[in-house]
Amino acid sequence: MNVDKIMSEPPVTVGMDDTLLKVKSIFENSHFHHLIVVELGKLCGVISDRDLLKAISPNIGTASETALDIKTLGKKVHQVMTRKPIALKENAKVSDAIKIFNKHSISCIPVVDEENNPLGIISWRDIFKTIEKNKGIKF
Repeated sequence: MNVDKIMSEPPVTVGMDDTLLKVKSIFENSHFHHLIVVELGKLCGVISDRDLLKAISPNIGTASETALDIKTLGKKVHQVMTRKPIALKENAKVSDAIKIFNKHSISCIPVVDEENNPLGIISWRDIFKTIEKNKGIKF
């Protein structure tokens, strides 16, 4: 089975100069845990909800929030993102994704075309959902 059959698509993207406030808003209003970072439409990074939580003040949204805490939301995506992420082409096998997840400490893999344009994203959750749905599927 190819990754394009189970990837989440279309990918949700942000630019390198977008703020963490925008990223926070996307995460709060969607079920996504990863966003693809693009420059001129090409994959250049990934930012996760965990990256966001590490980069902003833990006081955001609490009674002890200060102006300095709010300022952390003004950081730019390029300051926090993972650069040059491991990516797969759309015709890669799910078994290739599994090998990457087992070898590297990552939780998503962007899926790109030949020109490095993002087509989707695959997470280990996508693989587990597919296994559960298709009991006994062979990768």
